[in-house]
Amino acid sequence: MSGGSHGGKDRVAEFTAFRQRMNERILAEDNQVVRRFFALDTQTYKPGALDVKTKELLGLVASMVLRCDDCISYHVAQCKEAGVTREEFFETFSVGLVVGGSIVIPHLRRAVDFLGQLEAGDAAPGGCGEHA
Repeated sequence: MSGGSHGGKDRVAEFTAFRQRMNERILAEDNQVVRRFFALDTQTYKPGALDVKTKELLGLVASMVLRCDDCISYHVAQCKEAGVTREEFFETFSVGLVVGGSIVIPHLRRAVDFLGQLEAGDAAPGGCGEHA
């Protein structure tokens, strides 16, 4: 794991910049289906009967089971921003493992690596924009 290494800082910064840049390009297109989907995604993660922290943890588990590393990284960052503790992360990772099985293990490794990079303060998680 790269933890707080320079490579980790680059990964977090590149991830954040790429997502933001591409979301801006995508939303600049005159396509109402795409815009509505992004808006629906944004609305889904706003506080309601479930708070933001709970919704992001649910998103993290779903992303692990779907084996989407970009989504996992995004939700790890959002969870950290929402105040998820290391203990809560690992309980959430355990749910993802139980639901998804051993195929989730490589994604768990990358999630823990990304979390370590965020904990080391390599880059701010905000603004990467899954929830445009």
